[in-house]
Amino acid sequence: MINTIIFDLGAVLIDWNPHYLYSKVFQEEEMRIFLETVCTPAWNEEQDGGRPLQEATDLLVAQFPEHEANIRLFYDRWAEMLQGEIPGMVELLQSIKASGKYKLYALTNWSAETFPIAQERFEFLGWFDGIVVSGVEKDRKPFASFYQTLLNRYSIQPDEALFIDDNLRNIKAAEQLGIHAIHFTHVDALKPQLIEYGIPVETV
Repeated sequence: MINTIIFDLGAVLIDWNPHYLYSKVFQEEEMRIFLETVCTPAWNEEQDGGRPLQEATDLLVAQFPEHEANIRLFYDRWAEMLQGEIPGMVELLQSIKASGKYKLYALTNWSAETFPIAQERFEFLGWFDGIVVSGVEKDRKPFASFYQTLLNRYSIQPDEALFIDDNLRNIKAAEQLGIHAIHFTHVDALKPQLIEYGIPVETV
């Protein structure tokens, strides 16, 4: 019996993507190369894990001085990477919350320094019974210790919880801890999967 639903935030409820900023700066191919070789996902994950933004920026500027101006844009104009809500997902979250049957939590890889920007912009972040932010904890998915922080803090039984994330790596990590998990791709695919777990959702 599922009594707890745990949501990832980025790419599940919130549309965050560096492309939204850097498409204003580069042509498509230049942007792709820059984000694959300079401001990479691996570099960004270290900030999610607690590395200070200034330290991260200085590190890249020293490594790629020719890209200094565009490196500094990453956090100077970070808010421009937040496009909005993932279509249909906030309505789904609201309907689940309105049922009153489930505890709702968020487990997110997110810098502690940028997360307050999202909190100000997205009212639904206040609907959760708790949010565990990687940058605050200085730990992150897919490490088991990060999931365990959520389980311990809110006394969640793994076999009574369902985790929703767009990253298959994170899904597999949750499953290894005995947490039920759904690999998110689209709201229309998610709804029937939730119904299979006995979670009533609007299917229209």
